[in-house]
Amino acid sequence: MLGPSPGERLRTLRELLGLTGAALSDMCGMSKSWISQVETKAREASEEGLRAVAESTGTPMSFFYARPSSIPLDSLHFRKLASASRTVTKRVQAFYSESYRITEDLLRDAKYPAPPLPYATSDDLAMDDIEELAAQTREALRIAPDKPIPNLTRAMERSGIAVAPIVLTDPAGEEQSGTQHHFGLSHWGGIGDVALVAYFPGAQGDRDRFTLAHELGHLVLHTFRPHAKDPEAEANSFAAALLVPKSRATVDITDRLSLTGYARLKATWGVSIQALIMRGHAIGNINESRKRSLFVQLTQRGWRKEEPVTVGHEYPLLLWTMLERGYGSKPYLSAAEELAIHPTVLRSIAPTPASKSAARQVMQPEKQADVLEFRRSSKRPDGALDVAVR
Repeated sequence: MLGPSPGERLRTLRELLGLTGAALSDMCGMSKSWISQVETKAREASEEGLRAVAESTGTPMSFFYARPSSIPLDSLHFRKLASASRTVTKRVQAFYSESYRITEDLLRDAKYPAPPLPYATSDDLAMDDIEELAAQTREALRIAPDKPIPNLTRAMERSGIAVAPIVLTDPAGEEQSGTQHHFGLSHWGGIGDVALVAYFPGAQGDRDRFTLAHELGHLVLHTFRPHAKDPEAEANSFAAALLVPKSRATVDITDRLSLTGYARLKATWGVSIQALIMRGHAIGNINESRKRSLFVQLTQRGWRKEEPVTVGHEYPLLLWTMLERGYGSKPYLSAAEELAIHPTVLRSIAPTPASKSAARQVMQPEKQADVLEFRRSSKRPDGALDVAVR
């Protein structure tokens, strides 16, 4: 098998850092034409030129000789808005591909178990099939069949599914604009292979939880069904079924439930009011007229943009734990050279946890008590419930 082309890796680095050819030329001192010709393989990449690029961007030289990601980009499950910038999307794809490569190296070196996920193979999936697969996924992740999921991130990581936040920054170190149009990406090679779910952290913890459940749905529903007719709708249905099992949704979500009641359900399940309304409609407990009425009420109260219950954020630990074990408590620079990656990628997908001792909990599930904390917010004039998920 032929090794990677330095030109291909140069293009990947540009996309990874969000740089145009002109911008990279200004940084490293190599001409724009040299960069273009190396990327298109019209000329050989000189060691001197690559080193100039490496030093100016803070990239280890090993990056240019690393094998590319093992996943084809067209196999990625990608949740984004239609308005997402094509340039940012290309950067996101490069970021995810490199993240997956690093995840493979870290988890396989640590002999971390592969996820025992169920999977769909039938071309035609009914809603009942999706409900059943969601129930099987709860069992595979060792989650109670009919209880709220205290920490979905931790349940996924303990079952072998790596979870990585993606934060793209501009040259000044500020978060890049445009990423708000992207939500998550995922890939699983199948039985015995590595799975990685990446997401863009948002302002609301319930949105992030739904994104993780949605991407988990892609792994279960579409790894062996890559040409499903409407994969996004299926993944949304799976996410709702995973987060709020039908046995409980049928009882809790009725056509008489008020928005205040939905707010209390949100505090219980860590799922947005809007998603709960859609869940009630999907299982037949709410008709179309009632659904429309509830959404009108949400708009009138201003809750379509800002709902009244706060769901705390979940924080991944698995990839950080692997880095810390291999490279110490300050792993980014030392790991970057050996893993052949820009340190920015490592800092994004494996952020340092607020508590170093917390990182060890991901490998010691029997000592971790996941809980939902409920409290009334003293900062909210309406006295709405806050819920912190940790």
